[in-house]
Amino acid sequence: MTTQLTLGDISVDVLFKDIKNLHLSVHPPTGRIRIAAPQCMKIDAVRLFAISKIEWIRRQQERFLGQDRETSREYLERESHYLWGRRYLLKVLEKETTRGVELAHRTIFLYVRSDAGQDQRKDIVSLFYRDQLRAAVPSLLKKWQPIVGVRVDKFYVRHMKTKWGSCNPRTRSIRLNTELAKKPAHCLEYVVVHELAHMLEPRHGHKFVQLMNNFIPEWRHRRDELNSHPLVHESWNLARKASPSAR
Repeated sequence: MTTQLTLGDISVDVLFKDIKNLHLSVHPPTGRIRIAAPQCMKIDAVRLFAISKIEWIRRQQERFLGQDRETSREYLERESHYLWGRRYLLKVLEKETTRGVELAHRTIFLYVRSDAGQDQRKDIVSLFYRDQLRAAVPSLLKKWQPIVGVRVDKFYVRHMKTKWGSCNPRTRSIRLNTELAKKPAHCLEYVVVHELAHMLEPRHGHKFVQLMNNFIPEWRHRRDELNSHPLVHESWNLARKASPSAR
């Protein structure tokens, strides 16, 4: 069951679920607020909890609204694109028999047919980023699985609007955002370790923090660096209910 609370100028979506504890999250791009609450909890108790977190909520909303975003990409000549944190210029080459992407000297060569529109160009570049990420992940899993002490049976790469990654301990699988291919490689490593750690501890509590401190002592710096990079330009459907927040 879902209901909504109004706290002055702030609206909160409340979802009652079969869980034991309250979970508060703030979602990009506009700072939409969601509380997951136990089914047996009274709405007045949820309201008091939300009021107690109001200053934190406002800080998170301000952070989302103030975060830099990429301009919309049109996939035109000399447009800037990023790979592993480095800036490349796009060069579009029309070829009737070849479609794809090549890298050379800080240039991304995009091969397309002469009649390829913006959507087709975007699809080719997006596939390139997915392939880059798919190629980078196996070596990180090979390195970190024995250190963390967990095993991943499958990993998936997909476009995600509100998360850098997610995991499913039951199926021993993780999902990674294709946008990570644009960020520095050590940021991808942080996200992979983050998701592996969630195989041991599902919440972001003290135990999880201890795990991350043991695995990557500077993980907070990597997280902050990742989140400081401009977000991808998105066409957000603000009427749609938000997914869980980005980590």
